Amino acid sequence: MINDFKVLLIEDDDVAAESVIRSLRKVEPDIAVTWAENGQEALDIINGRHNDKRITGPFIVLLDLNMPVMNGFEFLDHTRASDELKDLVIFILTTSNEDTDRSKAYHHNVAGYMVKSAVGPQFAKLSGLLTAYRSAVELSG
Repeated sequence: MINDFKVLLIEDDDVAAESVIRSLRKVEPDIAVTWAENGQEALDIINGRHNDKRITGPFIVLLDLNMPVMNGFEFLDHTRASDELKDLVIFILTTSNEDTDRSKAYHHNVAGYMVKSAVGPQFAKLSGLLTAYRSAVELSG
């Protein structure tokens, strides 16, 4: 279905992270999901500085906004200012339904903004969206 499909999940809530991973694996059992608990850990993974976790392109980022250490907007600021990371495909997956957060995220050129409560039980709609997105576009490495 979605061959060589990789996701970097940046989420500090372990219950939400496990639900997202389970949902994605229902659609594609071999999907490669790398989980970071905050933006700084995600940058370390992307840049090959993490002790245990690695990810190589192409991949899609699922980004929570409200996290400790480095929140989602700080991660967006960093990636969009970086020549190497500015073209990352990033979807926001957050609890915030605030118009100001949505507007700020789209100002950072995100591919989509999803509110966790609207995505549905066990993130079922998320899997469908990412599958459709992956089928429709060609990601660059």
